[in-house]
Amino acid sequence: MTSRIFGALAAVVAVAALAPVALGGQSSPKRTETAKAIPRTPDGRPDFQGYWTNATFIPLERPAEFAGKSEMTEAEALAYQKKRELQENSQSKEDIHYDNVLWQTESYSKGMPDRRTSLIFEPADGKLPPLTPAAQALAAARAAAASRRGPADAAEYRSLGERCISWGNDGPPMIGATYGNNLHILQTGTDVVIRHELMRAIRVIPTDGRAHVGPNLRMLNGDPRGRWEGDTLVVDTTNFTNRTPFRGPPATTRADIFSGEQMHVVERFTRVDADTIRYRFTVDDPGTWVRPWSAELILRKWEGPIFEYACSEGNYGLTYILTAARALERGQ
Repeated sequence: MTSRIFGALAAVVAVAALAPVALGGQSSPKRTETAKAIPRTPDGRPDFQGYWTNATFIPLERPAEFAGKSEMTEAEALAYQKKRELQENSQSKEDIHYDNVLWQTESYSKGMPDRRTSLIFEPADGKLPPLTPAAQALAAARAAAASRRGPADAAEYRSLGERCISWGNDGPPMIGATYGNNLHILQTGTDVVIRHELMRAIRVIPTDGRAHVGPNLRMLNGDPRGRWEGDTLVVDTTNFTNRTPFRGPPATTRADIFSGEQMHVVERFTRVDADTIRYRFTVDDPGTWVRPWSAELILRKWEGPIFEYACSEGNYGLTYILTAARALERGQ
């Protein structure tokens, strides 16, 4: 069954176009008034299949300007969206080598699916919990080691994103990135498959009741297991490595945050209507944060399909970085 799923994925080719979305600052429509019938599979489960985007301007953590507020006013949401659009798409007119608008065209469609001031809703202040003392010491040690050895001494010292391994956006949790925040979900009676546009990441989530793999097998994206609680798909993921990047591709010289091997993520997918999935997750990593934290994202349906992300094929930047470093060492 899995091979047929991958075969179907490989056949996806076309031009992507995001479906229209609500303007920023508008509150979510009242579900009781506008909800459409929830599509279902032949076995009666909610059908999550199709193309979705988790692009949003709502920040993961609550900005200082909204301290003590869980929701923006309509005027604040409109102003915040305008500010974020300018930040993501402005650049010097002399810069002819990189066009933010070209790379981030979907930013105009990110919008504000609701007016929350942060994706995080627990803790109530909308902030990540403090790092544990052990996590702080580990981050400082990694930063010191990176400074001593030089960020371009070898390919493995560059970030996982630069090496075309992971941006961290595929999760879990699936927080999203600057661009390419698009998903393709496929579903059978025994598996749910989530294919991400960015970095071509594919998550295969068994829903047939099988147990997690043994504790000695570790993976960047962990070992997911799905189960149904009514109409909600609950995904339980364990068996992470201690090198899984958190919040996108880490830099190579600062105190980066990585998940720990103790991390446990529980995701909840609930199809609200024909065009919306509410995605909630809880992260419990006692080796990294002093307490668990939870957040919510809205997945919005769009037409698709998603683009191929040919990272490795076009990754000349990494070669040039290492080549330039060797030239500097030779005094050239």
